[in-house]
Amino acid sequence: MQIGYKLVAEGFGPQELIRQAVRAEEAGFDFVEISDHYHPWLDDQGHSPFAWTVLGAIAAKTTRLRLATGVTCPSGRYHPAIIAQAAATLAIVSDNRFTLGVGAGERLNEHVVGQGFPSVRGRHERFREALEIIRLLWQGGYQSYEGKHLQLEDARVFDLPDRLPEIAVAVSGPASVKIATELGDGLFATEPKAELVEAYTAGGGTGPRYAEVPVAWAPDADAAAQAAWTTSRWAVTGWKVMAELPNPVNFEAASATVTVDDVRKQFACGPDPETHVEAAKPYAEAGFDHLVLMNAGPDPDGFLDFFTKELQPRLRSLG
Repeated sequence: MQIGYKLVAEGFGPQELIRQAVRAEEAGFDFVEISDHYHPWLDDQGHSPFAWTVLGAIAAKTTRLRLATGVTCPSGRYHPAIIAQAAATLAIVSDNRFTLGVGAGERLNEHVVGQGFPSVRGRHERFREALEIIRLLWQGGYQSYEGKHLQLEDARVFDLPDRLPEIAVAVSGPASVKIATELGDGLFATEPKAELVEAYTAGGGTGPRYAEVPVAWAPDADAAAQAAWTTSRWAVTGWKVMAELPNPVNFEAASATVTVDDVRKQFACGPDPETHVEAAKPYAEAGFDHLVLMNAGPDPDGFLDFFTKELQPRLRSLG
């Protein structure tokens, strides 16, 4: 079982995220995963730095820690040619420690370039084309592509790593699982659904299977739950809401009726390691082998110490 630490880029500035990544390596985490957003979910979070700059700095300041985006949309505010180049460069400067986590996108981030936000079907079509373009460019040489939504003209990524990054595809249902099996090297999910893993493996998928586990550490369970409510109550709204709203103010409105008790049902809150292990178990039992701890508690350093001293051995035993 591989254990990762979620760098919550909506909640911290770039220097703090870099510091947390260095601490995560020292604490014993296998990898860090960073959200790639343009906006935070809520204005109270107050941050959203450029993930790729942060990852480059982390690569320079760590030696063992693997890195991942969680996740990048390569077909909206980015053109896939840019992501192909960025991922290849990051793989080189990190000595092949980078995994490209990708997804079909959220309106919150992708609408900012003024090209609208497609339907679910349209997003999947664009997403498929984007991954085809990335794969094409990673073959080397000059490449062109003429798709229904995306085009590429005489482009070449000159600096390619000796080993190409793995692509982990975010999935939520059959359509995205099909893309993962055909164009990805791994799976990425936010829910402990065994049917996603089963469909992936049935379709021939053999790669790593990532999943985010929502937790909130604090010495007091009530304080942990309150902190999670303050910054992360948007997570309770569900994927159909999370993918469609355009700005933090809309998530503020959508989560207005979410209570601290609602947050407790989704986040493992408090100082008891068994509470956190019980939250992680459904993901391990569903077949995920890369668990990403997304801590919404008020004290990142306290959580990292808690992981080292109490949580790490228990989580690794799940694998």
